[in-house]
This record gives sequence, C-alpha cells and structure tokens, in this order.
Amino acid sequence: MQIDILTLFPDMFSSLEHSIVGRARKSGKIEINFHNFRDFATNKQKHVDDMPYGGGQGMLLMPQPIFDTLASFPHEGARVLMMDPAGRTFDQAFAEELAGEDQVVFLCGHYEGFDERIKTLVTDEVSLGDYVLTGGEVAASVMIDATVRLIPDVIGKKASHEEDSFSSGLLEYPQYTRPEDFRGLKVPDVLMSGHHENIRKWRLTESLAKTHRLRPDLLAAYPLSDEERALLKQIKNESPD
Repeated sequence: MQIDILTLFPDMFSSLEHSIVGRARKSGKIEINFHNFRDFATNKQKHVDDMPYGGGQGMLLMPQPIFDTLASFPHEGARVLMMDPAGRTFDQAFAEELAGEDQVVFLCGHYEGFDERIKTLVTDEVSLGDYVLTGGEVAASVMIDATVRLIPDVIGKKASHEEDSFSSGLLEYPQYTRPEDFRGLKVPDVLMSGHHENIRKWRLTESLAKTHRLRPDLLAAYPLSDEERALLKQIKNESPD
C-alpha cells in the first residue's frame, strides 16, 4: 500500500517510524510519502491560509497550494481522505475498507478549516469523533495505525486481528498469561482445562457480557446466532437490576 500525507507538519508523524507500522515500512509492505503543501504556496510569504469571505473567526486553508500538491504525484484511483470533524466517523469497518486499497491519501488541515472547493478533491471526509483537534495529523496517525495492522502479513496470522474488539461486532473477551496466580488474582479454571469447546463457549459468553455491559449499542446492530441469543438471554437474566 502507498500512503501519501499532505501536511504542514510532517515531523508530527514520527510515531509511524516505530513498532508495527515502522516494521511494515522497512519491509516494503507499505510506503509513506509526505507532501508539505506550504512548498507549493505561490505568494512571497508562503502563506497557505487566508481570511474567510463574509467575515468570521479564524483562517481557512486556501485551495491553490493543496490542489497543486495533489497534482504533483500520481493518485488516480486513490482514496483521498480529508480529516474533518464533520466527516464520517472512523471505525474498524472503515479501517478494513482502507486496508484493501492500493493507495490512500490523507489531507491534514489546520486553522479554522478548509476552503469548500478543496472538498472537490476528496473521496471521504473523516473524523475520529465528536471533538475538534488542533490539526489533522494526530487523527491521520491513528487511522494509519489502525489500517496498516490489517494489511495481510503485517502482524502475522490473520486470526490475530479478526478477534479484536469491533472486528467481529463484539468486544474482545478477557485474556490472561503467566503466572496462573498473581497476588491472589487467578486465571479462570476453564482456560487451564484444555477443553477447547468449553474455552470457546466461555470466551463467547465473556464477549457478549462485556459488550452488553459496556457497549449495548453494538449488540443492536450485531446479527446474533441462535447460540449467542441464548447466551445473551442468560446473561441478562443473571445481571443485577
């Protein structure tokens, strides 16, 4: 996958040099290119923003530097994402979409926002949530991390991320490692039993219970199997009022 990032602050992406994303870059599974659109400003002061017509607070990014930056490298067929708090909320399903793309472009804004005409360049307006950041770099870093780990062979076995929270529609079940007893906190007996079917059922029950307790909204959109429906009914019956 090729990732192109339009930003005024490429140094803010230093986290992408480390851990799983860093290894994916070194191994050639992904390529990340930075494009500072200030380099394409045509005025003497190298300004990329200006005051909005009609008045108002803050400054807007001008279209010319961004149009020219995007035109400076091949991106035909790429997903072009604008980091915007008014956009579609980024989630696991969106990350899975992006992981299947050959090229993704991230447009990171600053100041009050974008000139509306810049939106004619993008395929998706994307937000991390209902809050405003000082710029799009942090949001883009999160989206890149969430996407790159889903690319085949980046983190090894496919199943290692298929059971992540949100991948299956349920939150992930609790997990344990050595020691078996840590300061009186013990690993559940079922996980030590070696009985694969009992372990599977325990994990499913725990996922359902955790999702019911913390994110019941996810269950409303999750297509339950007959087994899951029966387990969830049992969980609800056993839950304190």
